[in-house]
Amino acid sequence: MAEFDQIAAAQQLHNNGDDVTEIEHYWQNVRLLFPLRKDWTYLNNGTMGPSPYPVVEAVQKGMMEGDQFGRYGGWETTSKKLAAFVGANEDEIALTHNVTDGINIGCWGVPLKKGDEVILTTHEHVGNAFPWLSRQRLHGIVLKTFTPASTADETLNRINALITKKTRVIAVPHIPCTQGQIFPVKDICTLAREKNIYSIIDGAHGPGMLHLDLHDMGCDTYASCTHKWMLGPKGTGFMYVRKDFQNILQAYFVGGGSDNAQWDMACHPVKMGEYANSAHRYYGGTQSLGLYKGVDAAIDFIETIGMDNIHKRIKSLGHYTQQRLLEFGDKIELLTPTEERSRCAVNGFRIKGIDNAKFYKDCMEKTVQIRTVGENGLNSLRVSTHIYNNKQDIDKLMDLIKKAV
Repeated sequence: MAEFDQIAAAQQLHNNGDDVTEIEHYWQNVRLLFPLRKDWTYLNNGTMGPSPYPVVEAVQKGMMEGDQFGRYGGWETTSKKLAAFVGANEDEIALTHNVTDGINIGCWGVPLKKGDEVILTTHEHVGNAFPWLSRQRLHGIVLKTFTPASTADETLNRINALITKKTRVIAVPHIPCTQGQIFPVKDICTLAREKNIYSIIDGAHGPGMLHLDLHDMGCDTYASCTHKWMLGPKGTGFMYVRKDFQNILQAYFVGGGSDNAQWDMACHPVKMGEYANSAHRYYGGTQSLGLYKGVDAAIDFIETIGMDNIHKRIKSLGHYTQQRLLEFGDKIELLTPTEERSRCAVNGFRIKGIDNAKFYKDCMEKTVQIRTVGENGLNSLRVSTHIYNNKQDIDKLMDLIKKAV
């Protein structure tokens, strides 16, 4: 597409040492690459990231490739591309359909017995909460929770205070869906490792928002998706399982590709063989070639613009959102920390004295889409912006808040 060529050309600015974060014509060109309606102010990327045209086209091309030739396979190559993008090895990446798939792999595969303790937050998404709640009911593990603090250091202290001799897992989000706070996840994983505790991280909001190096992070597992900040196809995700943790984390949902091809049902006794010597042991069977070609294209799209440019841009928009919200004084309760290391592209807030459901409805009627946060009784609102947004989008929301208060 001509617009994609413009982005590639604009990227040269960055290569020449110029910061494109605040060059608005650059980001106006980026916006043209998305099929989002021009009359729709979309401020809910934290739920679903709209895919740009190159991703949509790659999905269509991949589907056609499979259907024209009856091709089977080809999706496995995406593991290598994902691994490079998140700082892992190819054999540490399992392809999934969403974050919840990966969380369930981690939750049910980690060795736990009755009475073992798992630490979570009071800000969990159902995808991270319900698997652990279910295992608590079925296996008698004990869940302990903390409320995120306003600083990274205090958040780490609250986790540390919950640790006992029975603690076996820290299963927290990298970035809670409720208010977008960035946890000091590397420090959390270091703490876990020092105390012989497993770190099972919900990474729904990491890739595509932040620079990731999972080896440096030091987690045992990291479950994520490509349909949020990576702007990839819906129904695609991945699970990172550290190589030397793979023989600890039991694989349960298995099939073609999960094995070393040594199983045999015709011999007596039947023969299983071994699990695959990679994270492929955690997924098996047919995947969508078209969708994973779309994941490849999403990574190419991000890397063409530059992950550094994307991170700076969305953090700038997130900061601008905070500044505008704070202008309302005590009429607004900002739930996301203002601490530099703890914030990026998502902000949670409450409008005092205003019914959230009604305000959300009013926003939708004015073609502004945000999110209500009903999880865990938080009763709040959330705005999340990506590279297709600009300050005018945020100002439109602020005008609606001004009328409401």
